[in-house]
Amino acid sequence: MTPILLWAITLVVAYLLGSIPTGYVLVRVFRGEDIRDTGSGNIGATNVARTGSKGLGIATLVLDALKGLVAVMFAQHMAQWSGFPNGYNLAAIAGLFAVLGHMFPVWLSFRGGKGVATALGVFLALMPLSTVIAVLIFAVIFAITRFVSLASIIAAAGISLLCIINDTRRQPLVDLVYIVIPLLVIAKHHANISRLMSGTEPKFGSKKSADPA
Repeated sequence: MTPILLWAITLVVAYLLGSIPTGYVLVRVFRGEDIRDTGSGNIGATNVARTGSKGLGIATLVLDALKGLVAVMFAQHMAQWSGFPNGYNLAAIAGLFAVLGHMFPVWLSFRGGKGVATALGVFLALMPLSTVIAVLIFAVIFAITRFVSLASIIAAAGISLLCIINDTRRQPLVDLVYIVIPLLVIAKHHANISRLMSGTEPKFGSKKSADPA
């Protein structure tokens, strides 16, 4: 298999994995509803929980994270199977494509979620220890403020720095992914950022709680 074909197959599969609209499918199957008509209209875990089923929200969170994790693992397998020497680069870019798939799924007219859970899966596969620290940062910020969006934004910035600092393999392309994925996640929170700055962002548990996922 040529390197170009390997890259093409891997990235297409990663995008398609990421583009599976988990929250949309779960709510449609188990509640007969369109998640886009609920709350913020987002397909992420927090908005899914707004349908009245925390179980579906947790399932969405786990499955969305698995999309990112599996995309990276698939890329690693493809690189090993084909003897491709730059498997780490391939895995990182595959993770980026999985996040892009979640944010811009072809099945929902390219209107997807904010990528938090899928990015979590990607980083867990690439840099597990840094990811655990970022999750702890998220938990602390959330516990103090009760703003899921703020915790997500700060954790996204934190995981970028943690991965760049702690990754001893020093691959420029991978470092770029460490920057781009968090920036995409933060950019997807632009409405939350505006509400945070104006003091109108609702806290978690309120009826108008904003969806970060």
